[in-house]
Amino acid sequence: MQLSDDDFTLFGLPQRHALDAAALADQWRALQSQVHPDRFASEGAAAQRLAMQWAVRVNEAYQRLKDPLRRGAYLCELRGVPINAEHNTAMPGAFLMQQMAWREALDDAADADAVEALDDSVAAQERRMLAQLTEALDGQGDTAAAAQQVRALMFVARFRDDMARRLSALDR
Repeated sequence: MQLSDDDFTLFGLPQRHALDAAALADQWRALQSQVHPDRFASEGAAAQRLAMQWAVRVNEAYQRLKDPLRRGAYLCELRGVPINAEHNTAMPGAFLMQQMAWREALDDAADADAVEALDDSVAAQERRMLAQLTEALDGQGDTAAAAQQVRALMFVARFRDDMARRLSALDR
């Protein structure tokens, strides 16, 4: 293992979007047991600093790999297609219309039940979009389409965050 290894290499996993979450968690625990700074307490400050760097690196990689959206973005970047979400916000018209309809539905939601029903619908669409992302990356090897899908999923994630805030406000 090297600190510069990509996350998949670090975890001994293939560079695929479809991952076994349990295997990923098992590998994370195994890596953490190897690099945890407490294991190096008797070896001095330098060894503990290095162990801390490793522990942070393993945790960051785990957080990136366990989240399907972050994993998709990371795979796109590894394959030479950066997401550039700050500069590339172009979306298909149908997707933008869907976003507008969701926003209007959220604005019109009178109570928590209405927001939760909308969230259920959006979550189902998000699952379909994640399946399309997996197919683009693992099945078709179409990283450009995957990057577009990641950008769209980022919009969906932000909207779901907005719905969660709205639910929280309604629960008060």
